[in-house]
Amino acid sequence: MRMRTAGLYKVLAGLMVLMAAALVVTRTTTLGTLDLPLWAEVPSGVVAGFGIVVVAAIMGVGRRRAADSHVLLFGEDIRTADSVSLLVSLPTMLVAFARYSRDGSFAVLGANLRFIMGMVAGSAAGAVLIPAPALILLVSAVKLSRHE
Repeated sequence: MRMRTAGLYKVLAGLMVLMAAALVVTRTTTLGTLDLPLWAEVPSGVVAGFGIVVVAAIMGVGRRRAADSHVLLFGEDIRTADSVSLLVSLPTMLVAFARYSRDGSFAVLGANLRFIMGMVAGSAAGAVLIPAPALILLVSAVKLSRHE
């Protein structure tokens, strides 16, 4: 599919707003589950998984959305959902690490060590301070929606 750059930026900005809202809601409230009947759980999981993959492909994110969908669709507690999400992501990460190692893509990490350490520190802080990443997503969404 081809899309003009301005349109893509608006789609990305909208996804960022939705992600910020999901982040705040799932962390600050107690949500009830959908209480889906057993026959609807698998198709709902497939649809949610497809949506997560589409968002991940567009934005380069996704594991967090998988955990949130486990909480909302299947009523899992957040720790179980995070664990399942990590477990599901593990094969993809291992394959990516193997490919990047083989083609020498990790060589760029040494040249950008300060940047990478900053990203690691920001990720660690973001895991602890939930409102900050939501605010950053909203500010980024506004800036991205105005980008020409």
